[in-house]
Amino acid sequence: MAFETLIWLIPLAPLVAFGLIVLFTNRNKALSHWLALSGAGIAWLLSMWVFLRAVSTEGLAGEPFASVINWLPAADTWLQIGVVVDPITAVTLFFVAWTVLMIFIYSVGYHNFGQPAGDHDVPGLPPHGATLKEKKGPARRVLSVEPMYSRFFALISLFAFAMFLLVVSDNLLTLYIGWEIMGFCSYMLIGFWYGKVSARNAAVKAFLTTRIGDVFMLLGIVGLYSATGTLNYRAALADPAVLERLAAADSGVLGLSVAGLLGILLFIGTVGKSAQFPLHVWLPDAMEGPTPVSAMIHAATMVSAGVYLGIRIFPLVSAGWEGGELTAAMQVMAFIGAFTALFSATIALAQNDIKRVLAYSTISQLGYMIAALGVGAYVAAVFHLVTHAFFKALLFLGSGSVIHGMEHGVLHTGEKIDPQDMFNMGGLRSKMPRTFWTFLIGGLALSGFPLITAGFWSKDEILTGAFGGGHLLVFITLALSALLTAFYTMRQITLTFLGEARTKSAEHAHETGPVMTVPLIILAVFAVGAGWAGIPQQFPLLGSISSNWFGHFVGSMLSAEEHVAESYIPLVTSLVVSLGGLYLGWLVYRKVRAGDPDPLARPLGFVYQVFKYKYGIDEFYQAVFIKPSIWLAEVFTYRIVDKLILDGIIEGIGKGALAFGRAVRNYFDAPVVNGAGDGLSKGVRRSGEGLRAVQTGRVQQYMILTVALVVLAGLLFVLVFPGRGGN
Repeated sequence: MAFETLIWLIPLAPLVAFGLIVLFTNRNKALSHWLALSGAGIAWLLSMWVFLRAVSTEGLAGEPFASVINWLPAADTWLQIGVVVDPITAVTLFFVAWTVLMIFIYSVGYHNFGQPAGDHDVPGLPPHGATLKEKKGPARRVLSVEPMYSRFFALISLFAFAMFLLVVSDNLLTLYIGWEIMGFCSYMLIGFWYGKVSARNAAVKAFLTTRIGDVFMLLGIVGLYSATGTLNYRAALADPAVLERLAAADSGVLGLSVAGLLGILLFIGTVGKSAQFPLHVWLPDAMEGPTPVSAMIHAATMVSAGVYLGIRIFPLVSAGWEGGELTAAMQVMAFIGAFTALFSATIALAQNDIKRVLAYSTISQLGYMIAALGVGAYVAAVFHLVTHAFFKALLFLGSGSVIHGMEHGVLHTGEKIDPQDMFNMGGLRSKMPRTFWTFLIGGLALSGFPLITAGFWSKDEILTGAFGGGHLLVFITLALSALLTAFYTMRQITLTFLGEARTKSAEHAHETGPVMTVPLIILAVFAVGAGWAGIPQQFPLLGSISSNWFGHFVGSMLSAEEHVAESYIPLVTSLVVSLGGLYLGWLVYRKVRAGDPDPLARPLGFVYQVFKYKYGIDEFYQAVFIKPSIWLAEVFTYRIVDKLILDGIIEGIGKGALAFGRAVRNYFDAPVVNGAGDGLSKGVRRSGEGLRAVQTGRVQQYMILTVALVVLAGLLFVLVFPGRGGN
């Protein structure tokens, strides 16, 4: 088997698992999850094989592994699709394969020791909640298995297939197919517990919000094909002659070049998928789905796919840049990314739901990556995408472990509290030690704790790129958001794990099983070690022993070199904002007791309320877009246009036709058609009745009558034709 054939097989494994579960094993929970795990495991094995081959191949950027087939006929040629493995594909496959496999394994424990009875129970299906389960001995009290268990594993297998397809594709068309399949899966999985109204609403919100970006992205794809005649990465996005032509051509829109316009249209797809302002509102509500779904969306699939697209189209948005003044498309990316990073970090300061804090953290970190691309720090953006996937998957799965521990406490005590509210926790460090230490590692990586965490190296590279390129406003904005990130991360850790338990449920929480904690430990290793592959060679002391493998490997795809800061200011800034934010977070929240308000609420006052209610963006969208759209659909379109006008016209036509039919029936059909027919039949009947008297049955009378008629006929003939009668 050719090596390139293996690349095609990577997305196939989870797709086959999806099909088998849906068609054959949906009633067998154990077999369903083993099929899903097998699909993820095979995809992981093939991805690691491809990754190792890629990193051991010299000059991979120049001659990537590729395979192309003819797909659809187009006039006298073919629309081709294929797979490709270049440095971007290789590193993306690495983190996607690892995070997907860990999430799948974790999901088995998550759903087998599932959530207590709640309002997400679906009518017609067995409820969640405490049950007695027999297993060769006395009954033991456990939490019931998810009733839609097989459905869950089928959907996340399809989710994984879509991401693998997107990553290995060599063109924007099949990337878009995987992109849209992920949109469908996100809708199904965010609304997985569709018995909850909030889950149904969140699913619709995610689907419609991301569709906005997808429409613009599709316009960009069509425009790129029209301008270049191809959607292949190497032909359309890596050919210097093509990019130069697109950068020189005027689009006629706002003074943008064709490259700039197409780049912005495609980038809007990233804005929707990666939840950047102003299309960020769907991602926090996506927490309504099961925790493994949150981890899939935030680390392995949806939002990573958005940044991946931004990375792929970087040659297009930067066409004409070459290390000089930023292009218009890059300026847009830099502004949106930096603004989103700070904007979302401020909202995370005032959120109490442990998963919602992480959701806004994801939006902020994605803003970091987009801003890095905007200022030309291409390698740093890719590096942070990889490290973020590991520590954010770790944090989300860790939050799920915390919630499970709290739910066991709720089940034990019967306490009516929100098990996801951090102010109901506290003291879990001793109750859930494995979850605590792994969550702490993930939190420190998110905060950019110096030297030992992966997040430090990737964030420092982004700050260095912004400072070295002279983009001081972006640098300051990202540094401030990094300070807030460290602060709210330590706020989360302190409220959740440190101090004393603030509720009885927290006192009775206990550690989750190995099937959930082992994936946390593995991800924690990557949350530390993944950063060591990208230590810059100019870094003091450590740089002298570092090869910066990641920078050279990914950077080999660039035609222009990135800016390197000759100053220690970015490094010192990284240290100060990380350590300062962590210390301030611990200092402010270390003494919170049961029933205490948020210590930030009083000093920040109105500003805190603005953060808590997310700047009122959701309410603004409700008032300006959603409610008018609903009114337009329900009142104007349905009641006025549909019911009053269209139905009125149709009913009027129907009534007119009915009246015309009645008139025809009354004035033509009944008197003329029916009358003529009835009169003829009556005449025939009367004639018959009159002639019946002649029928006496006597032959003599018939003979006499016949002779008389013959004589009469002869007389009439003589009278009418006298001349002929004489002859």
